[in-house]
Amino acid sequence: MAVHAHPDDESSKGAATMAKYVADGVDVLVVSCTGGERGDVLNPGLKDDPQILRNMPEVRRQEMAKAQAILGVRHTWLGFVDSGLPEGDPLPPLPEGCFALEPLEVTTEALVRVIREFRPHVMTTYDENGGYPHPDHVMCHTVSMSAFRSAGDGSAYPHAGDAWQPLKLYYNQTLSKGRIQTFHEAMEAAGMESPYTEWMKRWEERGERTITTRVPCADYFPQRDAALLAHATQVDPGGSWFRVPLDMQQRLWPTEDYEAALSYVPVEPIEDDLFAGIPSLDEADALARRGGLELAFDGTGERS
Repeated sequence: MAVHAHPDDESSKGAATMAKYVADGVDVLVVSCTGGERGDVLNPGLKDDPQILRNMPEVRRQEMAKAQAILGVRHTWLGFVDSGLPEGDPLPPLPEGCFALEPLEVTTEALVRVIREFRPHVMTTYDENGGYPHPDHVMCHTVSMSAFRSAGDGSAYPHAGDAWQPLKLYYNQTLSKGRIQTFHEAMEAAGMESPYTEWMKRWEERGERTITTRVPCADYFPQRDAALLAHATQVDPGGSWFRVPLDMQQRLWPTEDYEAALSYVPVEPIEDDLFAGIPSLDEADALARRGGLELAFDGTGERS
């Protein structure tokens, strides 16, 4: 189960991994915490389209349906309202009733209900920085951690279904410094203009994350790109997402990468499978229902 803040996030973070697992017969669910209603139109060709501007919520739903079909995943809306990305100095207040301002017990209950209904063995979400500091991304992290810890506790939200404890929780780390630097240097060496020159300057302000898991999924990069392009209002087809040649990506960095956060089964670096360490299906189901499990791995430290 992949928990994301907005429609389009699922296609830019872990989409090839999901497509690979779907092809392998795994049941995959994407949870969109918000409808992305306050997203800007980032595609220059659609920026002034009156139909889009009039009905952004429905447009985002239509785009999500297209991406879902391309990836072959299941999808559900958690039902909260996009907070928007505040800009200015000082920053303006967030809009009343938005996802980032919802009480944590409300957002946790909603996600616990989905977990107990879908019953995943593995969850993915964002790290404590949200991947980048959008208020909905940070809230997505917070609610994912809270729901992961609560879903297996039968005394927590008892009306939200039978207790079910997912066994592993990962942070998406697709946009790692190592990956971006590899593409940047390869493009410059090939005499191509890198879209990451400014990115590389900004990396000095950020620490490196710990990558525990690299999932080989290069064959599914075309599917990933098609899903991202389905979110036409949110993606510039000529932008940085698509400037690195696909064959270069597949050759130089054929994986999507993750940071193990919490796990009730051992985590052995470096994994090549999000399901590494999880026993057979029947045993995994029994563990998820058992309750009172002790963590075998905690990669959160004091960060979460």
